[in-house]
Amino acid sequence: MAEWDIRKLRILRTLRDRGTVTATAAALHMTPSAVSQQLTNLSRQLGVELLQAQGRRVRLTDAARLVLRHAEAVFEQLERADTELAAYVDGEAGEVRVGAFSTAVPALVVPAVTALRAARPGITVRVREAEAQEAYELLAAQEVDLALSLAAQAPTAGDPRFTRVPLLADPLDVALPRDHPLAGAAGLRLADLAAEPWIFGGSGPWSDITRGACEAAGFRPHQGHAAAGWTAILAMVEAGMGVALVPRMAAVPTGVVMRDLCEDRPVRHVVAAVRKGAGEGGAVSRVLDALRRAATDRET
Repeated sequence: MAEWDIRKLRILRTLRDRGTVTATAAALHMTPSAVSQQLTNLSRQLGVELLQAQGRRVRLTDAARLVLRHAEAVFEQLERADTELAAYVDGEAGEVRVGAFSTAVPALVVPAVTALRAARPGITVRVREAEAQEAYELLAAQEVDLALSLAAQAPTAGDPRFTRVPLLADPLDVALPRDHPLAGAAGLRLADLAAEPWIFGGSGPWSDITRGACEAAGFRPHQGHAAAGWTAILAMVEAGMGVALVPRMAAVPTGVVMRDLCEDRPVRHVVAAVRKGAGEGGAVSRVLDALRRAATDRET
């Protein structure tokens, strides 16, 4: 296969456009002898004559015109590559893989992606649902570029691998069946529900959050049912099987009443994280900005 040299092909194209070796040299800030030498080398590499003497000038051979016809397609593609690369460097293009826990996907990630599609269509976001702790494992393994998690499950701020960015303080409300006697009570407190069967996971972060909030309110919750997913938890609440602490970001069915706790309302803190240095520019920083705006919109 012939050896194609982009720099020498540009010289040949400039000679075609300028007409003389002297004009080509001036346009490319080269000496005429350097132009002639480069074109001689290109002719040798391709195995064809590219120039023919015509008096004191040279003209392109048919082989040279054939070469340039194909080279134009290469130059066009390189121009596209330059444009896309510049957009990538400026954060206007690229693919960002996001790992996020379940309630963060519809509440934060989807609004951020929707906004990015309109404002920066060159950025592609690929979402992977993951538990809070798993999101950091994926980030460390470079399987995602940005992780959404809970501060309680996040590595410490001093972890040298990651940069943490606070996003949202998500209040936890009490989910009650619509016909519950306290569904419309004023000034509801967690302690008012001390005798209720509670629904939460047998272990893991949400179990810790529920137990911790109830104990801070002065009682140990009786676990009537164990479930980890919000669909299952809220379905049981709707059926009157118990009550539950539910993040405000979760989607709630019509048969469930969500009550804001007046005195002892617990809060979970949502954070984003990127590998050190990754959030300082490019498409990752654009996605991070979109997530910040989505979080601000939820809080206002």
